[in-house]
Amino acid sequence: MSNNQEKKYWKKNLKYLAILLSIWFLVSFVFGILLVDELNTIRLGGFKLGFWFAQQGAIYVFVILIFVYIKLMNKLDKEFGFNEK
Repeated sequence: MSNNQEKKYWKKNLKYLAILLSIWFLVSFVFGILLVDELNTIRLGGFKLGFWFAQQGAIYVFVILIFVYIKLMNKLDKEFGFNEK
């Protein structure tokens, strides 16, 4: 793999990481802490939405983001010839 290809690979990898970590930050910190009072006016399964994000939503989103990252990295590895056979 050429140096240019390696740079493209890592640039795309870091882009994926930045996007996914931003989503996690939004859900866990912004929704779970900063906007909790506004979200508590909405109910989800009998619980206030702000409480749900703070207690469970951030964890669920984190687990989903792990699977999204796996899928994105498998696609990226295939694109750059690192796929496993």
